[in-house]
Amino acid sequence: MHPYAVSNVRSQIISRLLKEVILAFSPEGALAQGIKGYKPRPQQLTMAQAVADTLDSPKGKLVLEAGTGVGKTFGYLIPALLSGKQVIVSTGSKNLQEQLFYKDIPALLRMLDIAPKVALLKGRNNYLCQLGLQQQLDGAQSLEAQTLDDLLRVQQWATASVDGDLGMIATVSEQSPALGLVASTRETCIGKRCEFYEQCFTRNARLKTLDAKIIVINHHLFFADWVLKDTGFAELLPKADMLVFDEAHQLPDIAVSYFGQQLSLGAMERLLGRIEDVYLNELRDTGQLGELARRCMSRLTDWVQECLQTAQSDWRVLLADKNIAGRSWQLLEEFQALQRLLLAHVGRSELLDDCFEKWLEYLTKLKQFLDCDNPSAAYSLELTGRLPLLRMAPIDVTRECQQLFNADCRWVFTSATLQVNRELRHFAVGLGLQDCREMILDSPFDYQRQALFCVPRQLADVRSDSDYQLQRLVSICLEAISAAKGRTFILFTSHRMLERVALELRGRCNFPLLVQGSAGKQSLLKKFRQLGNAVLLGTGSFWEGVDVRGHLLSCVIIDKLPFVSPDDNLYRARAAELHRRGGDPFNDISLPQAVIALKQGFGRLIRDEHDRGVLILCDNRIVNRPYGSAFLNSLPPTARTRDLAKAMKFLHEIK
Repeated sequence: MHPYAVSNVRSQIISRLLKEVILAFSPEGALAQGIKGYKPRPQQLTMAQAVADTLDSPKGKLVLEAGTGVGKTFGYLIPALLSGKQVIVSTGSKNLQEQLFYKDIPALLRMLDIAPKVALLKGRNNYLCQLGLQQQLDGAQSLEAQTLDDLLRVQQWATASVDGDLGMIATVSEQSPALGLVASTRETCIGKRCEFYEQCFTRNARLKTLDAKIIVINHHLFFADWVLKDTGFAELLPKADMLVFDEAHQLPDIAVSYFGQQLSLGAMERLLGRIEDVYLNELRDTGQLGELARRCMSRLTDWVQECLQTAQSDWRVLLADKNIAGRSWQLLEEFQALQRLLLAHVGRSELLDDCFEKWLEYLTKLKQFLDCDNPSAAYSLELTGRLPLLRMAPIDVTRECQQLFNADCRWVFTSATLQVNRELRHFAVGLGLQDCREMILDSPFDYQRQALFCVPRQLADVRSDSDYQLQRLVSICLEAISAAKGRTFILFTSHRMLERVALELRGRCNFPLLVQGSAGKQSLLKKFRQLGNAVLLGTGSFWEGVDVRGHLLSCVIIDKLPFVSPDDNLYRARAAELHRRGGDPFNDISLPQAVIALKQGFGRLIRDEHDRGVLILCDNRIVNRPYGSAFLNSLPPTARTRDLAKAMKFLHEIK
């Protein structure tokens, strides 16, 4: 028996669940019989036993880092499936969510020979709104030909779709504007008044979760559900016996967005469009309504352009401009005039009544942003589309998370990147987790043999933004790309540097270049795999959740340590608050975040026990600064060199 099992025996009796878990992972168990070439991994069994022990505890909390290759997915799924209890599994990405539901869980159910009900639930904007589709087709004369063609394809698909998941449409590009026109949204939902209420894909997806034993969701949906419950609205998720958070390192940032406040100016514009439509189709006797809606739309656009011309994202700084502050309050007065007009016509149209309720909600939020009176929050104007988003982010969400994660439930938080300098304290403290068990399970991969970590000599100061720095980075990239025969990721901490390097590499690189922004993420990754000798340049979203195995990826180049920008509004607010409390913003905020991000980037390189590759970091602060040890101690124990020639030799030798 594994020593962990012995150490967690209650009253000298091993639980039924623990026995079944140990048997499933044994050389004669379900996995060995169902997976060709199966080899038991001690770390995976240890993780599964820890999850089983948490399930057997009245109120267990487990924080567990499982390095790449541990097999954490089966490590938590097998005890969850065998327990017979209701378990919610939350992921950080839709890709992993779909992999669990469509691939991993069905495979395990066959191997374990069990058949619990399993449900998949995504955020509502992933589902088709049948009413929205009908309305778009009714107004088809105003649509572009390609958009109309895509809508007709959606209509054809919808007749055969069981769940209405827009991500499953193969005949329409994921970039098509048609999908955004027909996606379910809270602002357009009219609830029971909808003629498609009984067939509603969003509603039916939620109903399926009520009696399911395993429910697969994502982190955004989890927090959205909690916020709705906390404010007295309808519940989306049942109260489960245990929640498992995979890719848990994303939780602190997502928590900030949900415990804060945001107002989409694009949503306000769309609602104004709906009010105008109500005037045109139902209330033509009320000319003032259409005129005021159009005027509000025009004033909103003008005001946004004036704000954006300042190139200032800090909302507090923007409001310090007397001209912008004055225009902002004038805009609110115009919006309030529309509110009074809508109130005067309440009861004449159900659609207008619905618009009135949502407009009132938006105005309440807008006034909160204009008051800007919460000293414990960072306010920002974020460009997310044609019209930006107003966001209020709390400096500290510890108290809110403490209330949430201390609920009467069992919790498992796992990821390949949670520890900083061999400690899990930063993650646990950030989420207000108390009395939790902490475990670090290292990767079973032989990093000393499989990988080489190179920090080249003669690097410029990455903060200088000099031409030498750019040319040295480009020179290293070209040399590594040639040695790796393409098969390279170049990861950047800024879009500006990505664009500069991409410009330099065009015409000088003899291998296909795939640049973030030229196509969707999944499209670029698919092309990278198909080409077999490509070079992919990416920023944030390519640092994690990307799995390219085998000979297709041999080299990862990172331009510099991924520290948060000191100009970031939320970081500045947090740093100021920490200063007031006598803390150290660099060591308590900036450094841990950078360590986790670098580990994510490093994790793209070695994905299985047969992979080999080189990681090149073009930032010598990791070896020249005292804090470099925190990065090095947190990374896998890889062979290291400062000799670029040795790294090139390693790449040449990869078959």
